[in-house]
Amino acid sequence: MRLAVVGDSDSHAYHDGTRFTGKDGRRGGDFHETTWQWTEWLQRLRGGEVDQGPWGRYGSRRIVALIEEAVGRPGRIPEKEDFAYNFAVSGAVCNDLMNVQKQMPRLVRLMDEAPTAWRGGVVVVRIGVNSFGQSDSLERLAANSDAGVLAEIDRCIADVRDAVAYLHRYHPDTRVVLVGIFNNANVGDNIQRWQSPREQARIARALDRYDAALKAMAADPRIAFFDDRAWFAALWGSRTAEGRPAYRPISVDGRLVVTNTQGDAPCHAVLADGHAGTVWNALWAKALVHVLNQRFDAGIPPITRAELTPSGNFRKQPGREDCAAP
Repeated sequence: MRLAVVGDSDSHAYHDGTRFTGKDGRRGGDFHETTWQWTEWLQRLRGGEVDQGPWGRYGSRRIVALIEEAVGRPGRIPEKEDFAYNFAVSGAVCNDLMNVQKQMPRLVRLMDEAPTAWRGGVVVVRIGVNSFGQSDSLERLAANSDAGVLAEIDRCIADVRDAVAYLHRYHPDTRVVLVGIFNNANVGDNIQRWQSPREQARIARALDRYDAALKAMAADPRIAFFDDRAWFAALWGSRTAEGRPAYRPISVDGRLVVTNTQGDAPCHAVLADGHAGTVWNALWAKALVHVLNQRFDAGIPPITRAELTPSGNFRKQPGREDCAAP
């Protein structure tokens, strides 16, 4: 089954050697070698069932892409190292789906080269955090349900609708997974902020506004909704009714305990740079396979937790933090 992605750093491969260079730029720091994005996990664990395209360097500078498209060849921006069908780029905003980076039109152009292969394929749409989900936006929502942020959410909803409509105009049999917005109040330094029921309720109502629109779109049998906030809460928990942190550790096959803390070692849910850690991404890939099977009867063998720990997936680096369970 072919699978493509449009979105931001939540889906941009961590081992992109073009954009993530040098010790400080590599996802996972000293643990970079075994720190994987969910797309990379999916390739490692189900590469025989899910086709994300060959790994390689794709894209170019904007002017080059425009020239290529002017002469009838497919173009894409920016240059990055990733799977061929992954158009997600770190820093992308909702407007990049149809404008600026034009992720969806340029993906569709690629799909047009082999339309039969994309019948029954899947496009994952995971975007929004850079438009309205970062700390500054959450602060404004927590304070007064800021009208400007709410308007940005509505623009993002429109961008997603336009992108899906564009895809289905040319490839009506391709399925879509719409990923709901994550609540960044639950990770990193934000955990210590907005510790009141009123602030948390204001944030939740705004994020619900986005998710409700995506859920409504999923009434179409070709579309599935992935509830990112519910997924996280089912694993690590959430806050109390008073807004206080109430997270729990999780165990990966009894060999690795992962807490909702920040650091590059695999026992942390979140990397030092604020992106999802390798265990988070592994479990997210596992959940995505479940959604594909449940909604689209994809027939992909479920990913088990027992598959995640062997073969050095979370190998300890010499002299570094030991994350092994006692």
